[in-house]
Amino acid sequence: MTLSVSVALCTYNGARYIGEQVRSICLQTLPPSEIVLSDDASTDGCVELAQAALEACQRERPGLSIRFKAIRNAKALRVTKNFEQAASACTADLIALSDQDDVWHPERLARMVAEFEARPDLLLLHTDARLVDGSLEPLGNTLFHALEVKPFERAWIHGGRAFDVFLRRNLVTGATTLFRRSLLVQALPFPKEWLHDEWLGIVAAAIGRVDVLEQELIDYRQHESNQIGARRDSFMGKVRKALASRGTTHQERARKAELLLERLQSLGDQVAADTIQKLRDKLEHQRFRAALPASRLARCVPVLREAMTGRYEKFGRGARGVVRDLFESV
Repeated sequence: MTLSVSVALCTYNGARYIGEQVRSICLQTLPPSEIVLSDDASTDGCVELAQAALEACQRERPGLSIRFKAIRNAKALRVTKNFEQAASACTADLIALSDQDDVWHPERLARMVAEFEARPDLLLLHTDARLVDGSLEPLGNTLFHALEVKPFERAWIHGGRAFDVFLRRNLVTGATTLFRRSLLVQALPFPKEWLHDEWLGIVAAAIGRVDVLEQELIDYRQHESNQIGARRDSFMGKVRKALASRGTTHQERARKAELLLERLQSLGDQVAADTIQKLRDKLEHQRFRAALPASRLARCVPVLREAMTGRYEKFGRGARGVVRDLFESV
């Protein structure tokens, strides 16, 4: 029997694109059983437009049966908690996350569901995406190109080492993600300090199997209203980041690691002991970075000593992190 799919669709003043997205969801070769729309206090009628798009598809394709549930927030929850609300209300075997402004390729669900049916141990699956502009014109590259995904990162994920990859950096983009609803048992509630997709990805990787499809199964819009986009930094952009203010970035990353450690420890023997130890080491590294002195000169010896441990490479992007810690302003 085919696994059923719920779509957790979050909206916020998305009237401009929501009709196209709902249509692409409804006209999948393997349609979902339900769409749960959680609207974050919109004022542009996008909920009604979403429902109208669904009804139009049902008229166009007789027999199409997709339940539609809309949750309207009187006060905005913001991205992470809005997705938590949408996912929590889903009832199918699998949950597909959806932004309001993308367009799914027709075979997206069929291709991804087939992976879950063939692999009972698979907990979460994400994919590449084609980057397009507001008019769906291709920008000439992909999400993984923008994220500078390395061959070894893909190989590690395919080989069951997704947790090691995600300790370095998140590669899970919610708009491309499908996961088993059972994951919510361990993942709820989502900490507000984390983005919903990176939280789901790393929790799934800690307790089960995560994999990636290198196919582009959605058109991922890049436009002026993106809350979260995907743009590859230029060389000068990387230089500016290296010289930018440190701010509270490292304190925030340490806090996120603390919250993850607390959650994984609460799961007992569902999480391997070496996974917990890796996370403790990651937390120690983040606390080190957060405590670096304001003086660039005073940072030199401790940063180089930390680099010798290999933790910049293990828990970050190697030399790039070293350079940032040496040259960032306070």
